[in-house]
Amino acid sequence: AGPNLLAMILEAKFGQHLPLNRQSETYAFQGIELSVSTIAGWVGACTANLEPLVTLIEAHVLAAERLHGDDTTVPVLAKGKTITGRAWTYVRDDRPFGGRAPPAAMFRYSRDRTAEHPNRHLAGYAGILQADAYAGYNALYEADRQPGPVTEAACWAHGRRKLFELAELSRAPLALEAVRQIDAIFDAERTINNLPADARLILRRQHVAPLVTELETWMRESRGKLSRHAPVAKAMDYMLVRWEAF
Repeated sequence: AGPNLLAMILEAKFGQHLPLNRQSETYAFQGIELSVSTIAGWVGACTANLEPLVTLIEAHVLAAERLHGDDTTVPVLAKGKTITGRAWTYVRDDRPFGGRAPPAAMFRYSRDRTAEHPNRHLAGYAGILQADAYAGYNALYEADRQPGPVTEAACWAHGRRKLFELAELSRAPLALEAVRQIDAIFDAERTINNLPADARLILRRQHVAPLVTELETWMRESRGKLSRHAPVAKAMDYMLVRWEAF
Protein backbone atom coordinates (compact mmCIF):
# COMPACT_ATOMS: atom_id res chain seq x y z
CA ALA A 1 0.00 0.00 0.00
CA GLY A 2 1.29 3.44 -0.93
CA PRO A 3 0.90 6.59 1.18
CA ASN A 4 -2.00 7.92 -0.90
CA LEU A 5 -4.07 4.77 -0.43
CA LEU A 6 -3.28 4.64 3.27
CA ALA A 7 -4.25 8.30 3.66
CA MET A 8 -7.57 7.64 1.89
CA ILE A 9 -8.35 4.71 4.18
CA LEU A 10 -7.46 6.62 7.35
CA GLU A 11 -9.42 9.70 6.32
CA ALA A 12 -12.46 7.60 5.42
CA LYS A 13 -12.34 5.78 8.78
CA PHE A 14 -11.55 8.67 11.12
CA GLY A 15 -12.79 11.62 9.08
CA GLN A 16 -15.98 10.17 7.63
CA HIS A 17 -16.56 7.37 10.20
CA LEU A 18 -16.71 4.85 7.38
CA PRO A 19 -16.29 1.29 8.80
CA LEU A 20 -13.54 -0.86 7.33
CA ASN A 21 -15.99 -3.49 6.09
CA ARG A 22 -17.80 -0.79 4.10
CA GLN A 23 -14.50 0.37 2.64
CA SER A 24 -13.63 -3.22 1.71
CA GLU A 25 -16.96 -3.53 -0.13
CA THR A 26 -16.37 -0.23 -1.94
CA TYR A 27 -12.99 -1.37 -3.25
CA ALA A 28 -14.54 -4.71 -4.25
CA PHE A 29 -17.01 -2.86 -6.50
CA GLN A 30 -13.97 -1.55 -8.37
CA GLY A 31 -12.45 -5.01 -8.71
CA ILE A 32 -9.91 -4.48 -5.93
CA GLU A 33 -9.89 -7.24 -3.33
CA LEU A 34 -8.90 -5.84 0.08
CA SER A 35 -10.03 -7.89 3.05
CA VAL A 36 -11.09 -6.20 6.28
CA SER A 37 -8.16 -7.85 8.08
CA THR A 38 -5.69 -6.42 5.56
CA ILE A 39 -7.09 -2.89 5.89
CA ALA A 40 -7.22 -3.23 9.67
CA GLY A 41 -3.55 -4.20 9.68
CA TRP A 42 -2.69 -1.12 7.66
CA VAL A 43 -4.70 1.12 10.00
CA GLY A 44 -2.92 -0.35 13.01
CA ALA A 45 0.51 0.09 11.43
CA CYS A 46 -0.29 3.69 10.43
CA THR A 47 -1.56 4.48 13.90
CA ALA A 48 1.65 3.18 15.48
CA ASN A 49 3.87 5.04 13.01
CA LEU A 50 1.99 8.32 13.43
CA GLU A 51 2.02 8.19 17.24
CA PRO A 52 5.25 10.25 17.59
CA LEU A 53 3.68 12.99 15.45
CA VAL A 54 0.51 12.91 17.55
CA THR A 55 2.63 13.25 20.69
CA LEU A 56 4.44 16.27 19.28
CA ILE A 57 1.16 17.96 18.28
CA GLU A 58 -0.28 17.28 21.73
CA ALA A 59 2.77 18.82 23.42
CA HIS A 60 2.52 21.88 21.17
CA VAL A 61 -1.20 22.34 21.86
CA LEU A 62 -0.87 21.95 25.63
CA ALA A 63 2.01 24.44 25.73
CA ALA A 64 -0.40 27.24 24.74
CA GLU A 65 -1.41 30.01 27.12
CA ARG A 66 -5.00 29.62 25.94
CA LEU A 67 -7.05 26.82 24.42
CA HIS A 68 -10.48 26.53 22.92
CA GLY A 69 -12.21 23.30 23.91
CA ASP A 70 -15.40 21.76 22.56
CA ASP A 71 -16.95 18.39 21.89
CA THR A 72 -19.35 17.06 19.30
CA THR A 73 -21.50 13.97 19.07
CA VAL A 74 -20.44 10.87 17.12
CA PRO A 75 -22.97 8.11 16.39
CA VAL A 76 -21.40 4.75 17.24
CA LEU A 77 -22.76 1.36 16.23
CA ALA A 78 -23.38 -0.94 19.19
CA LYS A 79 -25.22 -4.22 19.64
CA GLY A 80 -28.80 -3.65 18.52
CA LYS A 81 -28.59 0.13 18.79
CA THR A 82 -26.57 3.25 18.16
CA ILE A 83 -24.83 4.96 21.09
CA THR A 84 -23.59 8.55 21.19
CA GLY A 85 -19.85 8.90 21.46
CA ARG A 86 -17.92 12.16 21.67
CA ALA A 87 -15.13 13.74 19.67
CA TRP A 88 -13.23 16.20 21.89
CA THR A 89 -11.23 18.96 20.24
CA TYR A 90 -8.71 21.30 21.85
CA VAL A 91 -7.45 24.08 19.59
CA ARG A 92 -4.43 26.31 19.92
CA ASP A 93 -4.53 29.40 17.72
CA ASP A 94 -2.44 32.41 18.76
CA ARG A 95 -2.97 34.34 15.51
CA PRO A 96 -5.80 36.57 16.86
CA PHE A 97 -3.34 37.73 19.54
CA GLY A 98 -0.49 38.40 17.15
CA GLY A 99 1.23 35.15 18.10
CA ARG A 100 3.56 33.40 15.66
CA ALA A 101 3.15 29.83 16.89
CA PRO A 102 1.42 27.64 14.30
CA PRO A 103 -2.20 26.76 15.06
CA ALA A 104 -2.95 23.13 15.89
CA ALA A 105 -5.74 20.90 17.18
CA MET A 106 -5.67 17.90 19.51
CA PHE A 107 -8.45 15.35 19.05
CA ARG A 108 -9.71 12.76 21.53
CA TYR A 109 -12.57 10.25 21.44
CA SER A 110 -14.77 8.76 24.15
CA ARG A 111 -17.85 6.55 24.21
CA ASP A 112 -19.67 8.91 26.60
CA ARG A 113 -19.58 12.49 27.89
CA THR A 114 -18.40 12.34 31.48
CA ALA A 115 -16.13 14.74 33.35
CA GLU A 116 -13.30 12.22 33.56
CA HIS A 117 -12.48 12.79 29.88
CA PRO A 118 -11.62 16.53 29.81
CA ASN A 119 -9.94 16.15 33.20
CA ARG A 120 -7.71 13.43 31.76
CA HIS A 121 -7.11 15.26 28.48
CA LEU A 122 -6.02 18.45 30.27
CA ALA A 123 -4.42 16.87 33.34
CA GLY A 124 -1.17 18.79 32.90
CA TYR A 125 -2.65 22.04 31.58
CA ALA A 126 -2.97 25.23 33.61
CA GLY A 127 -3.71 28.06 31.16
CA ILE A 128 -6.93 29.62 29.86
CA LEU A 129 -9.72 27.43 28.54
CA GLN A 130 -12.45 28.97 26.40
CA ALA A 131 -15.39 26.58 26.33
CA ASP A 132 -19.12 26.21 26.76
CA ALA A 133 -20.83 25.78 30.13
CA TYR A 134 -20.43 22.00 30.29
CA ALA A 135 -20.25 21.09 34.00
CA GLY A 136 -17.58 18.49 33.28
CA TYR A 137 -15.02 21.29 33.03
CA ASN A 138 -15.75 22.63 36.52
CA ALA A 139 -13.09 20.58 38.31
CA LEU A 140 -10.48 22.17 36.05
CA TYR A 141 -11.37 25.61 37.43
CA GLU A 142 -10.99 24.73 41.13
CA ALA A 143 -8.42 26.85 42.98
CA ASP A 144 -6.62 23.90 44.60
CA ARG A 145 -6.26 21.94 41.36
CA GLN A 146 -2.80 20.67 40.48
CA PRO A 147 -0.65 21.68 38.62
CA GLY A 148 -2.78 24.81 38.92
CA PRO A 149 -6.29 26.03 38.21
CA VAL A 150 -7.44 26.51 34.64
CA THR A 151 -8.82 30.00 34.00
CA GLU A 152 -12.36 29.83 32.62
CA ALA A 153 -13.15 32.01 29.61
CA ALA A 154 -16.79 31.60 28.64
CA CYS A 155 -17.51 31.27 24.94
CA TRP A 156 -19.48 34.19 23.49
CA ALA A 157 -20.49 32.14 20.46
CA HIS A 158 -22.25 29.66 22.75
CA GLY A 159 -23.82 32.51 24.75
CA ARG A 160 -25.10 34.16 21.58
CA ARG A 161 -26.41 30.91 20.08
CA LYS A 162 -29.42 30.50 22.39
CA LEU A 163 -30.43 34.14 21.92
CA PHE A 164 -29.91 33.96 18.16
CA GLU A 165 -32.20 30.92 17.90
CA LEU A 166 -34.97 32.82 19.69
CA ALA A 167 -34.39 35.88 17.55
CA GLU A 168 -34.33 33.87 14.33
CA LEU A 169 -37.22 31.49 15.05
CA SER A 170 -39.51 33.40 17.43
CA ARG A 171 -38.53 36.96 16.50
CA ALA A 172 -38.50 37.68 20.24
CA PRO A 173 -37.78 41.45 20.61
CA LEU A 174 -35.50 41.05 23.63
CA ALA A 175 -33.54 38.31 21.92
CA LEU A 176 -33.20 40.45 18.80
CA GLU A 177 -31.83 43.33 20.87
CA ALA A 178 -29.41 41.05 22.73
CA VAL A 179 -28.07 39.68 19.45
CA ARG A 180 -27.72 43.21 18.07
CA GLN A 181 -25.60 44.27 21.05
CA ILE A 182 -23.49 41.11 21.01
CA ASP A 183 -22.87 41.53 17.27
CA ALA A 184 -21.69 45.08 17.93
CA ILE A 185 -19.12 43.60 20.33
CA PHE A 186 -18.09 41.05 17.70
CA ASP A 187 -17.70 43.82 15.11
CA ALA A 188 -15.45 45.78 17.47
CA GLU A 189 -13.38 42.66 18.14
CA ARG A 190 -12.81 42.05 14.42
CA THR A 191 -11.07 45.39 14.08
CA ILE A 192 -8.39 44.37 16.62
CA ASN A 193 -7.85 40.82 15.39
CA ASN A 194 -4.20 39.83 14.87
CA LEU A 195 -2.88 42.75 16.96
CA PRO A 196 -0.43 42.11 19.82
CA ALA A 197 -2.02 41.53 23.22
CA ASP A 198 -0.98 44.90 24.69
CA ALA A 199 -2.48 46.77 21.74
CA ARG A 200 -5.65 44.69 21.94
CA LEU A 201 -5.98 45.51 25.65
CA ILE A 202 -5.79 49.24 25.03
CA LEU A 203 -8.37 49.14 22.25
CA ARG A 204 -10.62 46.78 24.18
CA ARG A 205 -10.71 49.19 27.12
CA GLN A 206 -11.54 52.04 24.77
CA HIS A 207 -14.07 50.41 22.44
CA VAL A 208 -15.15 46.95 23.62
CA ALA A 209 -15.47 47.36 27.40
CA PRO A 210 -18.16 50.08 27.13
CA LEU A 211 -20.22 47.82 24.85
CA VAL A 212 -19.90 44.90 27.27
CA THR A 213 -20.92 47.11 30.20
CA GLU A 214 -23.90 48.39 28.25
CA LEU A 215 -24.96 44.85 27.39
CA GLU A 216 -24.72 43.68 31.01
CA THR A 217 -26.72 46.65 32.32
CA TRP A 218 -29.43 46.22 29.72
CA MET A 219 -29.58 42.44 30.11
CA ARG A 220 -29.89 42.54 33.91
CA GLU A 221 -32.64 45.17 33.73
CA SER A 222 -34.52 43.21 31.05
CA ARG A 223 -34.06 39.91 32.84
CA GLY A 224 -35.62 41.35 36.02
CA LYS A 225 -38.90 41.87 34.17
CA LEU A 226 -39.16 38.29 32.90
CA SER A 227 -40.49 35.08 34.38
CA ARG A 228 -37.76 32.56 35.11
CA HIS A 229 -39.60 30.12 32.86
CA ALA A 230 -39.46 32.41 29.80
CA PRO A 231 -37.15 31.06 27.06
CA VAL A 232 -35.44 34.44 26.70
CA ALA A 233 -34.83 34.53 30.46
CA LYS A 234 -33.14 31.13 30.32
CA ALA A 235 -31.00 32.28 27.40
CA MET A 236 -29.98 35.39 29.32
CA ASP A 237 -29.27 33.39 32.48
CA TYR A 238 -26.81 31.26 30.53
CA MET A 239 -24.64 34.38 30.29
CA LEU A 240 -25.57 36.26 33.46
CA VAL A 241 -24.79 33.46 35.91
CA ARG A 242 -21.33 33.18 34.31
CA TRP A 243 -20.77 36.86 33.66
CA GLU A 244 -17.32 36.99 35.23
CA ALA A 245 -16.16 34.24 32.90
CA PHE A 246 -17.73 36.02 29.91
